[in-house]
Amino acid sequence: MAASGTQGPLAPKLPELLERDPYLAPFEQDFQRRYALFYKRLKSIDDNEGGLNKFSKSYKSFGVNQFVDGGVYCKEWAPGAEAVFLTGDFNGWNPFSHPYKKMDYGKWELFIPPGQDGFSPVPHGSKLKVVIRAQNGELLYRISPWARYVVRYEDKVNYDWVHWNPPQTYIRRHHSPKKLKSLRIYESHVGIASPEGKIASYKNFTYNVLPRIRDLGYNCIQLMAVMEHAYYASFGYQVTSFFAASSRYGTPDDLKELIDVAHSMGLTVLLDVVHSHASKNSEDGLNKFDGTDSCFFHSGPRGTHQVWDSRLFDYANWEVLRFLLSNLRMWIEDYGFDGFRFDGVTSMLYHDHGIGKEFSGDYNEYFGLDVDEDALCYLMLANHMINFLHPDCITIAEDVSGMPALCRPVAEGGGGFDYRLAMAIPDKWIKIIKELKDEDWNMGNIVYTLTNRRYDEKYIAYAESHDQALVGDKTLAFRLMDAEMYTNMSVFTPLTPVIDRGIQLHKMIRLITHTLGGDGYLNFMGNEFGHPEWLDFPRKGNNESFHYARRQFNLTDDHLLRYKFLNEFDRDMNKLEEKFGWLASPPAFVSEKHESNKVIAYERAGLLFIFNFHPYESYVDYRVGVEVPGNDVNEVYKWKRL
Repeated sequence: MAASGTQGPLAPKLPELLERDPYLAPFEQDFQRRYALFYKRLKSIDDNEGGLNKFSKSYKSFGVNQFVDGGVYCKEWAPGAEAVFLTGDFNGWNPFSHPYKKMDYGKWELFIPPGQDGFSPVPHGSKLKVVIRAQNGELLYRISPWARYVVRYEDKVNYDWVHWNPPQTYIRRHHSPKKLKSLRIYESHVGIASPEGKIASYKNFTYNVLPRIRDLGYNCIQLMAVMEHAYYASFGYQVTSFFAASSRYGTPDDLKELIDVAHSMGLTVLLDVVHSHASKNSEDGLNKFDGTDSCFFHSGPRGTHQVWDSRLFDYANWEVLRFLLSNLRMWIEDYGFDGFRFDGVTSMLYHDHGIGKEFSGDYNEYFGLDVDEDALCYLMLANHMINFLHPDCITIAEDVSGMPALCRPVAEGGGGFDYRLAMAIPDKWIKIIKELKDEDWNMGNIVYTLTNRRYDEKYIAYAESHDQALVGDKTLAFRLMDAEMYTNMSVFTPLTPVIDRGIQLHKMIRLITHTLGGDGYLNFMGNEFGHPEWLDFPRKGNNESFHYARRQFNLTDDHLLRYKFLNEFDRDMNKLEEKFGWLASPPAFVSEKHESNKVIAYERAGLLFIFNFHPYESYVDYRVGVEVPGNDVNEVYKWKRL
């Protein structure tokens, strides 16, 4: 029976959520309405598309796909088009020789029979364009939204759509790892994963970086900037071709090999997926694909993000749901990704996109008219689909707002994510280091920030990510040691107070974040050894320089530099977690946060952790309370300022 104000069945496990958090009880109707919308959309997909399984496989029919007999089937959704054609190398770029047939609901289809020899009429590696006759009669040459491979040649400004259908494609050899209980994530960018001043390749990452990640004790890789993006300096967050793996690093098969080799090492691989917005590019992006302002996006001001200057999806649109759900499915099944980190979830959840908004934690901020329930419904559908079809896959939400139940099952009325990023933690460390003298560090405030998370929702803790490494900001190591990193990191130079303090605090901050801050841990590549300087991609403002768009792994390989000590500590930290599994254990019991002594002590996973943050005091025979008397605690792990 439906509750008042809702249409559809009740969320079957919502009572469990409300029992766990009674303060959510006044918003029961909001949860029921959200679930009813999810159920309605799911049932409509079942009734009209033959089920979510078939609906999310649309990447196999939309775009340009080859049949077994060599024929080619083409399908597009262009509701604003007057006519649609396919042109390219295969027909001498005749714009009108291959017209699509108009179908219902704005869809268009074209079948090109195989040649007499049985070969495809559209050869592998040939260039293509969809020709759209707009409502005003203008001819628009577009890349299919479903294109699987796009390339920018050196003499071109825009990307070209290249038909990808090799006679022999990469065959996966290794199974994906089982779903991890303890998640230790190495956040990575393929293009900067080399000390050389150039765009690095998938091959380089496979053979030179994957072994490093495994050796450091990480069990999961999060790949950024894989979805094709025309502007390299966007860090991959201005996506132009959603189904294409970025060609600047290599071919689709190179990426498949990377993931397969990672699986052979026992590494889980996540994709940083961007479904919160899209690039405004129209020549080689989704924008104005059919000649209208809408199509995949909201029309008018609602369809543009004021800060990002990008287009915003219409999540209530049937074909947008098809496009985005199929996109997730393709990355899992075609490439072998083991899940996703969803970027920009806060922007999706609220009509104001969280712009200029300080979330106080008042529950009224998370319910009501400002919540974009169509976007939330899409996220629920996405997580439901992933969990149903690939239950070992992992999903992580990048949400700064703290939306309650975002990481609870859809059956409870939740968003269905496995984890959310603990985004307050890196902000806290930056604030402390920038604004406070060492003797003014507040132990209670540090513990509060590291432990302030919703009960029974999992968090990924991190001291810093790619955000803190970008130009204009500073990494923790650079904030702590600054210019002395250029002169005093050699083991042959005296250990100055600045370098000594920086190395010790770098270790302490990462260890306490790892052990106290959440149910998973994330590190951005290079930060484990205190990578100096910021990250800045080639652009006009820096004369297209690659100097800062690289990771100097050579620094930690040089045994005459002190970077190796940070690298070794990071490895030991991960290996210790692998042994004791604190990330998969219940939250820590904090027994001490002593302000004058600057000591924090807590127990987790049978380990006792004691941190002395005092800038100059050391303690002998320091006593702390423990859960188990005597010597029964597995191991005592202590770290202090030296």
